[in-house]
Amino acid sequence: MANRVPPPRDFSWARTLRTLSFWALLIVGAVALVQFAAHKQDAIDISYSEFTDQLDKGTVASVEITERQQVRGDFKVAYPRRDGRGTVDHFTTLLPFESSDTWVTTLRQRGVSVKALQDKQSFGVFLFGFLPYLLIFGLLIFMLRQMQQGGNRAFAFGKSKAKLLAGDTPKVTFADVAGADEAKQELEEIIDFLKDPQKFQRLGGRLPKGALLVGPPGTGKTLLAKAVAGEAGRPFFSMSGSDFVEMFVGVGASRVRDLFEQGKAHAPCIIFIDEIDAVGRHRGAGLGGGHDEREQTLNQLLVEMDGFESNDGVILLAATNRPDILDPALLRPGRFDRQIVVDMPDVKGREQILRVHTRKIPLGSNVNLERIARGTPGLAGAELANVVNEAALLAARRNKAVVDMQDLEDAKDKVMLGLERRSRVLSDEERRLIAYHEAGHALVSLNLPGSDPLHKVTIIPRGRALGITAYLPEEELHKYTKQSILSRLAMAYGGRVAEELVFGPEKVTTGAAQDIQHATDVARRMVTQYGMSDTIGPIAVGDREAEIFLGREVVQRREISERTAELVDTEVKRILGDAYERAKTVLVDHRDALDRLAAALLERETLDREEVELVVAGKPLPPVPPPPPAPATPSGEGAREKTPAARGPVLGSPPPEPAGA
Repeated sequence: MANRVPPPRDFSWARTLRTLSFWALLIVGAVALVQFAAHKQDAIDISYSEFTDQLDKGTVASVEITERQQVRGDFKVAYPRRDGRGTVDHFTTLLPFESSDTWVTTLRQRGVSVKALQDKQSFGVFLFGFLPYLLIFGLLIFMLRQMQQGGNRAFAFGKSKAKLLAGDTPKVTFADVAGADEAKQELEEIIDFLKDPQKFQRLGGRLPKGALLVGPPGTGKTLLAKAVAGEAGRPFFSMSGSDFVEMFVGVGASRVRDLFEQGKAHAPCIIFIDEIDAVGRHRGAGLGGGHDEREQTLNQLLVEMDGFESNDGVILLAATNRPDILDPALLRPGRFDRQIVVDMPDVKGREQILRVHTRKIPLGSNVNLERIARGTPGLAGAELANVVNEAALLAARRNKAVVDMQDLEDAKDKVMLGLERRSRVLSDEERRLIAYHEAGHALVSLNLPGSDPLHKVTIIPRGRALGITAYLPEEELHKYTKQSILSRLAMAYGGRVAEELVFGPEKVTTGAAQDIQHATDVARRMVTQYGMSDTIGPIAVGDREAEIFLGREVVQRREISERTAELVDTEVKRILGDAYERAKTVLVDHRDALDRLAAALLERETLDREEVELVVAGKPLPPVPPPPPAPATPSGEGAREKTPAARGPVLGSPPPEPAGA
């Protein structure tokens, strides 16, 4: 078994001792200076004439005479200061160039106590005089050491900011990662290679130099890296891509060199760079402008990964959700030998993720995580963790001892559809219009083949939408048929058609704006990308939708003629017109069911699929169960807007790009 990295030695006691010593020295010096200054201010410097006058008056009690004819003495009576600020008891003066013996006789005749002192400066007086300079010098040294060793690292711009995970760091293992079995298998092989390289090298295999984790946000790329750190048992350096970038020229390249020098010193080890697209973006995008510093950093990274010098035993692990903008030289074998895709989890993966996140949460006996997993298509691991957390918060707000199925369902709707805004006041006419709009969507979806199964219809405002018709596919779909797409287009127009049939063309609202926009985008992709138009044919039409300044295309080239563009517009309009007519035919044929469904929505506000089918069939609805305690509404929520806003999502996610695109 490989030796684990020893935990770093704790020097906190030494640092504390140095800090306490410095402050103790500073306090003692300050006290000494205050006392010395007070002593200096307690004595007054008088002239020789004033001294003789005070001597004649008999106010001098004692004197001390030094070899340099300097006299320090005490008054019998307090002597007033010249500035009028109180009195003093001591004085200093200089004797004229006369024999001190004569003065001693004179002083003794006046009854003054005389004491002779050797003119030698004591160590204490010397220390008091030198102490201010000593304190200033010590303070400067302390500040310089703090700048070098402290968090500012003022003289260490080129040093790497990578953090070495020690043995006492809380571990994340592969048991904490779910829904990414293939990615875990690839990373476990790298860990096995680090622990037992002879197992692979005996057949001529070599240690992979790098692995790039690629996937959408929230799918667990960084969590997988943490699990590698917990499982590897080898030194693990962690760093963000933005840590290489500084305002000083050359700092990024210097930090790359220092990072790999640390890695070589601890080889075999793993270096993890999170969000590597911050430093690995395609070269040439800046056109020689302000991105030269970033390109120097990338060039140094390319050299360190696969250059003249060998980096045996150093494995680079990186993560990004933008692999399309990375430089091709960074992605080639020999640098990143493996690109590990961490994709959205399927139904089984979502259930595993939910079980991981509910391990420390008390669940009720009625909780069915498989049902929650089937009802959350398209959610990533981070969003599923948010669903579990919201369910726990809802259960606590409702004063429950466990999290039950109702809490999970409410949390799922909150994350997927938005927060309910019951405080938003709508007029009766607006509620009736929204009810018919949502009923139109639901009724069209129930009567068209290939449409997604209906999940829930509500006229309660959620998020920015005034009403929502939600659909849930019964199985994971990776490709869509032409029939299902045409049904989706008709479902999108169901709300607008219902408004027109019931209220007339003059009273249609802006509530269908998002439906129309979505339907237009899908129809245009059918014509220009999916090859589902008989008029245009199975060809790709239109300018390439590449972002500018990624280093690939700076000048956008026009690839279609004016006549072809006109044909595309005509075909898109025909497809959308046919979808509108299909929705209108369904609603005209089922007008009674439309009225019953709208009335049921006005009464119940929210209907699930079973209740919608009962209403459409003309059967009575079951009685309403008692509602759970309503959570407290935070102050300031629910702006009382009365203008119908754009509706929420009704069609789910758009069809995916064709394979190989």
